[in-house]
Amino acid sequence: MKPIRLAVIGTGRLGTFHAQKLAAIPNAQLIAVVDPEPEARLRAAELTGAAPLADFRCLLLEGIDAVIIAAPTCLHHRIGIEFLHRGVHVFMEKPLAATVEQAEELLEEARRRSVVLQVGHVERFNPAFRAAKPAVADPLFVHAVRFAPFSFRSMDTGVVMDLMIHDLDLVLHLVNHPIRRVDAVGYALLGDHEDLAHARIEFTTGAVAVLAASRVHHHAIRRAEIYSRTAWAEIDFAGRTAWLTELSDAVRSGAFDVRSLEAEKIAYYREHLFEEHFPRRALEVALADPLTAELTDFLCSIREGRPPEVDGLQGLAAVAAAQKVLQAIRTHGIQQAQPLPASVLEPVRSLLDGEHLSGPHWHLSPDYSPRISDR
Repeated sequence: MKPIRLAVIGTGRLGTFHAQKLAAIPNAQLIAVVDPEPEARLRAAELTGAAPLADFRCLLLEGIDAVIIAAPTCLHHRIGIEFLHRGVHVFMEKPLAATVEQAEELLEEARRRSVVLQVGHVERFNPAFRAAKPAVADPLFVHAVRFAPFSFRSMDTGVVMDLMIHDLDLVLHLVNHPIRRVDAVGYALLGDHEDLAHARIEFTTGAVAVLAASRVHHHAIRRAEIYSRTAWAEIDFAGRTAWLTELSDAVRSGAFDVRSLEAEKIAYYREHLFEEHFPRRALEVALADPLTAELTDFLCSIREGRPPEVDGLQGLAAVAAAQKVLQAIRTHGIQQAQPLPASVLEPVRSLLDGEHLSGPHWHLSPDYSPRISDR
């Protein structure tokens, strides 16, 4: 079988992970890693054996089959449209683009050229989510919390597009109905973009999702509770564990009414209510790596000529939902917190204002880099 020739564009932390996973997948040939920052691309090249390039435009001359784009969000459209236009399959790290309009253009170009456009909403491939999903289809209520310490990455967007969008995608995937109303509040603490946000999303079916995201938290937390009419699931995305609580037939039908219980039954159910009517069990979760799973799905989509599990249309829907949340934050009117003391902000401002950023340094990209064949 002829290997699929790929390149990874953007070799920050996540891009390097992509490159390492691809280098280990059979019938995938990682030919290049691209980043304007020399240290970043050389490190990724050393780990994978791929050619290090400073400019993604070199790849346009190489006849590659597909690219993984893990560049900053503000460059997703610019880079993605170049490759889609030339018939190259694109895996775009989330979010698909910075705006709905840009996402729509990427989707339309992929359709026009009949190529795969996959979006890296990796939690869809989390084995804990996959284990819980069948039991809580068509949920009534979803509560998700996604907290992380400040990483000094993805500073071109806020926490909604950076973290909350994971849970937005999951909720849209589960509910699969239009959004009716969004209420949200957010605060910017370390720059121009919100660093923490809370949103309440109501769907036309009456289903409700309450999402909380923060990138200035002391601890990393990635959890969700999903409630359906017959059960609810608790998912720890980081620990890759899931628990399911199922309602008894009596509770589902409304036949169990605590108001009608006699004293003897009340005493009994003080000890046995949950085991009898709300039994909880750990779900069997497969030992699978979500990043490898989504990359494998991308490669299979190319080979089989089928849509990927998370296609461009779903990526567009997540961006549209994120923009609704951001608009609700702006409407609420307090997205910018009171300024912190200069002594606290100065270390961050020095990173933002200086010549060197903690990231791929796309603004330093040279106009030209040698082709792979010239090296």
